Amino acid sequence: MSRNKLVIIGNGMAGVKCVEEIIALEPDTYEIVIYGNEPRPNYNRIMLSKVLQGEHSLQDIIINDWTWYAEHHIRLCTGETVHRIDTRGKYIETESGLKETYDVLILATGSSPFIPPIPGIDKERVMSFRTIDDCTRMSDYSKTYRKAAVIGGGLLGLEAARGLLHLGMEAVVVHNAPYIMNRQLDQKAATMLQEELEGQGMSFLLARNTQKITGRSQAQGLLFTDGSKLEAQVVIVAVGIRPNVDLARRSGIATNRAIMVDDYMRTSVPDIYAVGECAEHRGISYGLVAPLYEQGKVLARTLCGQETPEYKGSIPYSQLKVSGVDVFSAGEISGEGMQTAIQHLDGIQGTYKKVLMQAGKVRGAILFGDTTEGTALLGMVQRGADVSELAPREGAPDPAEKAAAALPAQETVCACNNVTKAAIMKAIQEQGLETADQVKEQTKASGSCGGCRPMVAALLKHTHNLKNNGGTGVVAIPDKLAPMPVCSCTDLGHAELKEILADIVVMKIGLPDISLILQKLGWGSEHGCSVCRPVIHYYLQVSGGTMVVREMEGHSEIQVRWDDQIPMSSYARDAGSLAAQLRTNWIGAAMPSPVNVGVAPGPGSLVSALVQDIGLLASPAGWEIYAGGHAEHPVKQGDLLGVAETEVQAATLASACLQWYRQTAWYDEPLWAWTERLGFMSIRETLLDDQLQKELAATLQADI
Repeated sequence: MSRNKLVIIGNGMAGVKCVEEIIALEPDTYEIVIYGNEPRPNYNRIMLSKVLQGEHSLQDIIINDWTWYAEHHIRLCTGETVHRIDTRGKYIETESGLKETYDVLILATGSSPFIPPIPGIDKERVMSFRTIDDCTRMSDYSKTYRKAAVIGGGLLGLEAARGLLHLGMEAVVVHNAPYIMNRQLDQKAATMLQEELEGQGMSFLLARNTQKITGRSQAQGLLFTDGSKLEAQVVIVAVGIRPNVDLARRSGIATNRAIMVDDYMRTSVPDIYAVGECAEHRGISYGLVAPLYEQGKVLARTLCGQETPEYKGSIPYSQLKVSGVDVFSAGEISGEGMQTAIQHLDGIQGTYKKVLMQAGKVRGAILFGDTTEGTALLGMVQRGADVSELAPREGAPDPAEKAAAALPAQETVCACNNVTKAAIMKAIQEQGLETADQVKEQTKASGSCGGCRPMVAALLKHTHNLKNNGGTGVVAIPDKLAPMPVCSCTDLGHAELKEILADIVVMKIGLPDISLILQKLGWGSEHGCSVCRPVIHYYLQVSGGTMVVREMEGHSEIQVRWDDQIPMSSYARDAGSLAAQLRTNWIGAAMPSPVNVGVAPGPGSLVSALVQDIGLLASPAGWEIYAGGHAEHPVKQGDLLGVAETEVQAATLASACLQWYRQTAWYDEPLWAWTERLGFMSIRETLLDDQLQKELAATLQADI
């Protein structure tokens, strides 16, 4: 049986990741041919700075060696640059004259360093920092020359400068902004980073614009617009990247800044797809590994004919190790209306934390020196959490460990090396690992870009705490993890505490206040703490324990968003009317966790109903009700709960879902996590019972 031929132009991380996924799903579907313009197999470009700094050899950063291609019957054509695609004849042609027909073509051409139009930029010893060959050239130059300048004070420029220092050269970073990494950091964090790097031997010239590179045929230095000069025998240009789109543009494939693709990575030409840094999805092209791998997974499932969620885009963030210093940045760090919510500086430890807010919501965060809170803060930024969540709560678990505990067992922690939470925890247990470096050595997690290292450290702590709390026995991993105690006052988890409190309510035990309940349960604190008291109040309330709950406690935040601009559709409906009804019905309702609701009058609405906790979308049949979605990274699409003909029926089903969530969720458990724990089909079957649906909706109204 003949197989279709799949040709990939580009042997980089994104294209080969897609091939890896195809092999895992359907290894016999395609005859696979890969063209790469470098004379070597696939390698981890992120690790080039580590090679330059002497931490790794070239062999260490090879992702798939020659034998991998042979084992999977992949024909790899290295050192070949494709310059033409005949989209009608369905073949490609290289500069050397090779021709290759295809049935399916993937463009994974990546990006190239942006070279600014500075006079003298084409002189000898002026170069970019992008490939293994660039590393080799820099190493060769270091044997003869001593003075180097790096144009660009972003991450890549700093890593290049650190590598030059390792090679024994003097490295001066020239940046046109007042402080380094100005897109990711504020001035305080940037100053701390600069001081650390200066201690390593690096020098800086800030707020300088290069007018020209001096020297006749070879670089001798830089001349700045203010008239000052810098002697430099080697010049590294690291001011950004530009997607490689010329091949696609010449071939009649639609391009903008990059190659335009839809939610399944399809280009404007049938049977041609694009993935990675060369692709532009919904106006955005990504330069980070995690989004590129997410694209590759969607494309692989598409090409294998398997159902797959659409690629909805990614929420980029930076969690980096810059020359040995941990740095985290997420969301907006400047802009109109932005205010500082939290700012902590520890000069002794060399750590800095800043959280920014806008209109009472968490909008951005910067961490320097200690990034263990990065995952928790990222979640707050992504969902626009209320700033009240930033307030420390006595007895609350460590935020990083809490985020690690909440992560599903099979969730990928290290996108670079495809290592899951379960694999990390299993290795920690079975091999007795004690440090994050040991975890990296055994599992490769955090062994590439290093961005996941804080989560690895949190999982290490979480695994040890689970074992310590359970005695000397081995913790069962990965599917069912031992529940974390509600707080430090008790060993009870949420499930057991909720069941006990429900029994107290059902038995109508005459306990006049919370303190007596805590005493009966053997609580470690007479009055509880700020963590457990709202949990107990909430569980008592949803169990009907009004005789002990004097006032409602719980998350009362239900945000209902809607779109007033009705799309061009014959069945578009008034979202504002339904949204107003829902807000009236639900105002003041205590929820286990804040709930986001979106009401969209039809396809193309500015409000996406599919990435909300509860989403209502107008359709030809009436209203489609979705549940369990979220817009946080990674984006999750909600599942269809049911279809209602009228606004009243739609409001009833949505209300029933919220009430079932109130009754069966753990406190602080997001609605999407609740649907995963209970199973969406189980929830759907429960709520589509007409009688129970009406009873649940009525109960919600009665409880408010």
